[in-house]
Amino acid sequence: MSGLGRVAGELALDGMKLSEVARRFGTPCYVYSRAMIEAAYREFDTGLAGVDHLVCYAVKANSNLAVLDTLARLGAGFDIVSGGELARVMAAGGRADRVIFSGVGKSGSEMATALAAGIHCFNVESEPELERLDGLARRAGVRAPVSLRINPDVDARTHPYISTGLAANKFGIPFGRAREVYARAAKLPNIEVTGIGCHIGSQILDAGPLEEALDRVLELVAVLVEDGIAVSHLDLGGGFGIRYRDEKPMDIGAYCRRLAERLASRGFRVMLEPGRAIVGPAGVLLTRIEYLKLDKARRFAVVDASMSELIRPALYQSWHDIVPLVERNGAPQAYDVVGPVCESSDVLGTNRPLAVESGDVLAILAAGAYGMSMASNYNSRPRPAEVLIDGDRAIEVRAREDTQSLFALEKRLADAPAR
Repeated sequence: MSGLGRVAGELALDGMKLSEVARRFGTPCYVYSRAMIEAAYREFDTGLAGVDHLVCYAVKANSNLAVLDTLARLGAGFDIVSGGELARVMAAGGRADRVIFSGVGKSGSEMATALAAGIHCFNVESEPELERLDGLARRAGVRAPVSLRINPDVDARTHPYISTGLAANKFGIPFGRAREVYARAAKLPNIEVTGIGCHIGSQILDAGPLEEALDRVLELVAVLVEDGIAVSHLDLGGGFGIRYRDEKPMDIGAYCRRLAERLASRGFRVMLEPGRAIVGPAGVLLTRIEYLKLDKARRFAVVDASMSELIRPALYQSWHDIVPLVERNGAPQAYDVVGPVCESSDVLGTNRPLAVESGDVLAILAAGAYGMSMASNYNSRPRPAEVLIDGDRAIEVRAREDTQSLFALEKRLADAPAR
């Protein structure tokens, strides 16, 4: 049994009762399905089978080593946005020549490390970055493989905080300046122009904006051919949406097949950067009810998870379904599910119909992406454990932090060396 379902009335992931996971590893706790991660990756990989391609998982979505290892074993590439993410990919067994380095603020040391590792490509986001990279490559005695991330000014029709393809967004090079910047890149002695990059946003549910962005990229290809600049790959980004509440995600397999059919005769390697679509549905956050507060204008279920563990509801006003592991008899009551952090915004869900008691464990669904990777230690809260369901095994792939780890790198004034 793959995915979420109920076994003898209890919520289970891949057939394993989540109450048993909560008992063994405590709460709050992130739990992921290896089978679901693999199935989601294969939907992209199989859909693009008709064209040379590389599916580069967006590490920022969930950077746990076990998740990266699972994908590396399937032949995935990786889209990184920091030196730390490169280090994680390499520690997990990923190949540097399958890594693309995106991000608007790459430091010199990060780029030098990526050059030394021999990554597949840098997605360059500005002319100053291009010039810095040329200098670093010259000092290293190499040529840096580059695609320019073009901002096509396409509205992804998503939340403004996760829209990246409009002219007002900080990402990318304006489409109107792309020809000029490519000409500049082609003249730099230690830059090798290899492709075009594009990423318009996140949680995209309609293929229309993606196809519009592709049209603009192909317009640019034609212009570059006129200028004698050949590119070997098109990196069309990611941002594929998932169901959180009542959304209807696009058919990934159908989209990839259409993309492959459209580009198969063009001779490009096609690259995509999915993150959320691969890991989002595959994860849940388990949290235990500490108290029920029934004496206020609203009913509150105070749980042991918070915005420190899952910031998406506070940051984006995002919805996650919240369900009890064991369904109780009785009429559900409307609860706001809130955490213990001292912020009024520490709300994980409002007006949720639940039949629950103190001590019950809830599952916050579709929490595999941008959950643990965005978690913090605010209020000096140790970050939770992470568990991977692998067949009939539940494996702790990150231990729960302890309190001492919160200040292990700090010093009291009394312990600081005298100056």
